[in-house]
Amino acid sequence: MNVAPGMVARRAGWAARGHGGWWAFAVHRISGIALSVFLPVHFLALAQALAGEAALDGFLRWTERPWVKVSEIVLVFLLAVHLAGGVRLLAIEFGGYVSRWQPTLIAAAFAVSLAAALAFALNLV
Repeated sequence: MNVAPGMVARRAGWAARGHGGWWAFAVHRISGIALSVFLPVHFLALAQALAGEAALDGFLRWTERPWVKVSEIVLVFLLAVHLAGGVRLLAIEFGGYVSRWQPTLIAAAFAVSLAAALAFALNLV
């Protein structure tokens, strides 16, 4: 059976998506992009603080809305998962824990991230 060279790589790419390492990569990449999208909102908050007390108070009243609180919890989760994923990558790069510890490092990164987000959510309530 003759298969085009690109077809073999494409099948291997789909098979890799079932591996935990690929999902850890995807979550790390998506969380990084989401955090970069958040930066302008953060700069807006800082600008409101520089604009004066009334502007900052108005912005802080806006942040009391329930959907903003939920987005803060998601933001903390994204920060934690990006940090834990980065530490996992450092452990792989500098420690050589590629095959044996990879699933444990992925699970630990997710667990730490979830614990941080839940602790923040409990603090909001």
